[in-house]
Amino acid sequence: MDIIKNRDIKINLRKYAMFIALISITILFQITTDGVLLKPMNVSNLIMQNSYILILAIGMLPVILTGNIDLSVGSVLAFVSSIAGVMMVTYEMPVWLTIIVALIVGILVGAWQGFWIAYARIPSFIVTLAGMLIFRGLTLVILEGNTLSPFPKSYQFLAAGFLTQNPDMIMLVSLAVGVLFSILVVFIEFRNREKEKRYGIETMQFNIFISKVVAEVFLIMFSLYWLSLYNGVPVVLLLLVILILIYSFITNKTVLGRSIYAFGGNERAAELSGIKTNKVFFLTYVNMGLMAALAGIVFSGRLNAATPSAGNGFELDAIAACYIGGASASGGVGTIIGAVVGGLVMGVLNNGMSIMGIGIDWQQAIKGLVLLAAVAFDTYNRRKRA
Repeated sequence: MDIIKNRDIKINLRKYAMFIALISITILFQITTDGVLLKPMNVSNLIMQNSYILILAIGMLPVILTGNIDLSVGSVLAFVSSIAGVMMVTYEMPVWLTIIVALIVGILVGAWQGFWIAYARIPSFIVTLAGMLIFRGLTLVILEGNTLSPFPKSYQFLAAGFLTQNPDMIMLVSLAVGVLFSILVVFIEFRNREKEKRYGIETMQFNIFISKVVAEVFLIMFSLYWLSLYNGVPVVLLLLVILILIYSFITNKTVLGRSIYAFGGNERAAELSGIKTNKVFFLTYVNMGLMAALAGIVFSGRLNAATPSAGNGFELDAIAACYIGGASASGGVGTIIGAVVGGLVMGVLNNGMSIMGIGIDWQQAIKGLVLLAAVAFDTYNRRKRA
C-alpha cells in the first residue's frame, strides 16, 4: 500500500507541478513586491495584459502536439491588426465587419501556411519562418511605417472592457459569474469521476475528491470577489474561459483532437490506423491562423492602435507558455490548461519583475532559464517513464 501511495503522490506531483510552480512564484512575488502583485487592479491588468499571449498559446498547443511550432504568429497578429486599423481608421468601416474580415484573413493565412506544410511537406520551421518575414513586411507596407489610432470604443470593449460599468452592480455581477463558473467546475469534476468509474479507472478517495472540488469553488469565488473590488470581470476573461472550454473539449473529446495527439505520438502509425494526417496537419495551422487573428483583435483593441512593431516576440512567448505548461517538444503530450498555466507563469514573472524594477535584460534571461528548466523537467520525466 505504501508503494502504491508513493507512486500516486509522484504521479500527482508531476501532474500538478506547474500549478504548484505558479502558486509558488505568485507567493514569492507577492512578498517581494510588498503585496502589490495581487492587488485587485493589478490582477485585472495582469489578465488583460496576458490575454493575447494566452490566446496564442491555446492555438499553439495543437501545433506543438503534432511535434512542430509556428514562428509566424506574432507577424500574423500584426498583419491582422494593421488590416483592422486601415478598415476602421482610414475607411471608417463598421466594427462588426472589421472583426469578421480580420478573422477570415487569419483563417486564410493559416490555410496558406498549412497547405505548404501539410501537402507540399515543406518543414514547418521554414514555412512559418518565411511567414514571419512575409507578414511582418506586409504589415509595414499596409501601415507605411505609421501608427493608426484611435479605434472605436466598441472595438476596444473585448480587450479592455468590463461586464458592467455600474458601480452598484459590479459586486453582484462578479459573484454571479463566480457561481456560474463554480457550477460548471462541479459538473465537470463529477462527470469525469463517474466516467472514470464506468471505465474501471482508479479514482481518488471520495473525501479527497470533495476537498479538491471545494477548494476549486472557493478559489473561483474568491477570485471573482477580488476582481469585483476593482472594476469587476474583464470581458476578455470570459473569452478566455470560453476558449479553454472549447479547446479542451476538442482536444480531449473529439476525433480530431485524439487524431492530433496520435499524430504527435507517431505520424506513421497514425496514418496506418486510418487517420488522414495531412488533413489534421492542415487544420492545426488553419486554427493557428484563426487564433492569431483573434489575438490581433484583442491586442490592437487593448493598445487602441495598429503599430508596425505589434507582436514582436509573441510567438516565442506562446511557444514558451506551452512548453512550460508541460507540452513535449517531441509532440503528443500537453493540455490546454497546461498551456494557459504556462502562460500565467510567464505573465506573473513579467509583471512581478516589472513591479520590482528589474530591467528587461534580466527579465529575458530569467524567462529563458525558466523555459530551459521546464523542458529539462519534461525530458527527465520522459526518461524515467521509458
